[in-house]
Amino acid sequence: MGKLTILALRVVIAMVLAGSLFVQVWMVPLLSTDLVEVGAPDGPRITLLVIVVLGILCMQVVAVCVWRLLTMVRRGTVFSHGAFRFVDIIFGAVSVAALLMFTIAALLAPGDIAPGVVLLICGAALMIGGVALLVLILRTLLAQAVARDVEAAGLRAELDEVI
Repeated sequence: MGKLTILALRVVIAMVLAGSLFVQVWMVPLLSTDLVEVGAPDGPRITLLVIVVLGILCMQVVAVCVWRLLTMVRRGTVFSHGAFRFVDIIFGAVSVAALLMFTIAALLAPGDIAPGVVLLICGAALMIGGVALLVLILRTLLAQAVARDVEAAGLRAELDEVI
């Protein structure tokens, strides 16, 4: 991966982190005010706000882990056991985000919300769950690459002894 690509990804991640922080600090209180003005009951309103904040937190965790993985790529150490920790955290955060999205659908289902909207939210939860499974597949590929790298290092050491 080129240095320009890593730099571009870091710029995007920094913008995502700044934007998500803005949403957490500025937009969520405004959303709470709007829900109060509409007359939403306190229980579902607070639950929805907590889910939104936790969902944004999941995105921030993923962004930080991707940043760390980019650092490992730049240093040439991404094919090591240390990368598994960040990939596992990404898998966990994306899985939690899928559950949070499904919880929103379950929260909205008994209300006056159109069933199509609830189904769309369920579809979004399913897609986020699919991303979690994709991360799991990529983790498996990373494990295979690390195993091959260890095997190649062993063969290189044997070859050095022969020479």
